[in-house]
Amino acid sequence: MPRWDPDASGRLLEAGMSLYFERGYAAVTVAEIAERAGLTKRTFFRHFTDKREVPFAGAAAFEAAVVAGVAAADAGVAPVEVAVGALADASAELARWAEHAAARRALVASAPELEERELSKRGAVTVAIAAALRERGVDPLPATLSAQAAVAAFTTGYDRWVDGGATADLPALVRATLGDLRRAVC
Repeated sequence: MPRWDPDASGRLLEAGMSLYFERGYAAVTVAEIAERAGLTKRTFFRHFTDKREVPFAGAAAFEAAVVAGVAAADAGVAPVEVAVGALADASAELARWAEHAAARRALVASAPELEERELSKRGAVTVAIAAALRERGVDPLPATLSAQAAVAAFTTGYDRWVDGGATADLPALVRATLGDLRRAVC
């Protein structure tokens, strides 16, 4: 495959995840990912900072969609509802990866550096949501608590989705998990 073929990022993502699923994260090198994609290591590093980023390729777009959802929410809606709604709406895009959701979760759990990266991405989206809520005029403490609760609801809803075979409506599960959280703390 010539190097100038389109969608190098998508090809690298597909190659990396295929290799990870086949052989495990630790057994795969950047050179092997680039070779499988028909690209060079140099091209790999134009799209990913390192091989840990491959399973999190859509994280920046997901975070941007969540922040945009928070900004676009109707005024007068409770901050936690705004945050969960934005996460739920953004999660609809994740449903296209349903076939690989369980394998991806197992992959992340198999490597401490991937678990660490996942926690870092989760923390970044929490901080971004809190900042977006503050932009809406929410005081800092309620903004932070709402962001943390919303991310907990999202994470639990996502796990429920994966555990159920990723066949349910992911956004609906995320929203329903907020109700479960409310019942747990009230």
